[in-house]
Amino acid sequence: MVNVIFREKDIPNIREFDVYVKNGGYDGLKKAVSMKPTEVVDEVKAANLRGRGGAGFPTGVKWSFIPASEPKKYVVVNADESETGTFKDRQIMENNPHQLIEGAMIAAWAIQATAVYIYLRGEYWDIAHDLDKRIADAEKAGFVGNNVLGSGWSCPMYTHLGAGAYICGEESALLESLEGKLGQPRVRPPFPAQKGGGLYAEPTVVNNVETLANAPFILREGAAAFKAMGTEQSTGTKLYCLSGHVNKPGNYEAVMGAITLRQLIFDEQYGGGVPGGKKVKAILPSGGSGPIIPATDEVLDSPLSYEAMQKVGTILGSASIIIMDEDTDITWVAAKVTKFFKHESCGKCTPCREGTYWLDKVLDRIMAGGAQESDIDLINNVAKNMQGVTLCALGDFAANPIIHTIKNFPDDFKKHIGAAPAAVATRGGGARRGAAAPEPSGD
Repeated sequence: MVNVIFREKDIPNIREFDVYVKNGGYDGLKKAVSMKPTEVVDEVKAANLRGRGGAGFPTGVKWSFIPASEPKKYVVVNADESETGTFKDRQIMENNPHQLIEGAMIAAWAIQATAVYIYLRGEYWDIAHDLDKRIADAEKAGFVGNNVLGSGWSCPMYTHLGAGAYICGEESALLESLEGKLGQPRVRPPFPAQKGGGLYAEPTVVNNVETLANAPFILREGAAAFKAMGTEQSTGTKLYCLSGHVNKPGNYEAVMGAITLRQLIFDEQYGGGVPGGKKVKAILPSGGSGPIIPATDEVLDSPLSYEAMQKVGTILGSASIIIMDEDTDITWVAAKVTKFFKHESCGKCTPCREGTYWLDKVLDRIMAGGAQESDIDLINNVAKNMQGVTLCALGDFAANPIIHTIKNFPDDFKKHIGAAPAAVATRGGGARRGAAAPEPSGD
């Protein structure tokens, strides 16, 4: 098993500065500072590192969008981690914080940033306070702050706590919140990498915690070593957040494309199977925001990579993989996830604000046994009219649980039509005991 990110499994106490440095810590930053910024960007491009926060956009390409001529530029670390079923970034920050700090400074050197901001969700206040101490240790050693490693380049690093809003995981809403404004997505263009579109209207790179934690390995070992792991389109390792109906929920690191969904769920070194030996009915490979898929043999035997998940009609996203067993009522899952998105919609875009409200209302009616078959067509139509018409992707995310549950599990919806409320509650009971769909906390 390769641990590029979860190095604490191989090196006890790597969260401590001295231990991290003794085991190659900050060597990647030292190498980066000895190179031209454009050479660092090219190295990350050559590694084909893709964003680990959900979108999977090539990281080096994203860095290359920053104009070199602008005097003020920023790196913002997205540590909001509010996607349903995702809890990997927290483990990085708790157990290997210096690797994140080093990765963020490598990104900062690559674009010649004037400051780095780590934006954490409000519930991570304890992690933020600990990160402040780790940043201070790195600054004392010359890796952060004034005249980094004697290069003449200065770049301070700060932590910032948000207010616990899911929408602030979207980069432009995150920037609004970081500026002290209401966390709502911006109209684009200009994009964050452009003048006028980033933090304080300056060009800004926004990267996920896991994404940046890969940068030290790439600079230290070289792009070829990173690209040697995984597939051509999905290089390196990936952290998989496994939850729901599995015996051993948790975070697991594996080379991309090297294991299948079946192995992640059933192998003893990973999920260890389903409680009670039950069959898997459905899978959310990317939390509530991605398309839910039935657990067919084709799906279970698909490698865990960006391209393989696309082939079976879903997305890998942040790899927050939620497992649902054979007793799960998928209509209940759709209703539960819809309530989450209704609660977390910022309300700026009418299709999302009104769409999530009415989806929730009609799903409540369906779950109560007082709906007609036409109500299924109604919510499907509402969901489809929410796609591609909002400022951020939340409208599409909220539509996914409806469109894909109706498409892939039509019988689960039909059994609620005309059913008595008591009977519906009994049929939904199997799902209520587990974590088939996440609670609104997003963890």
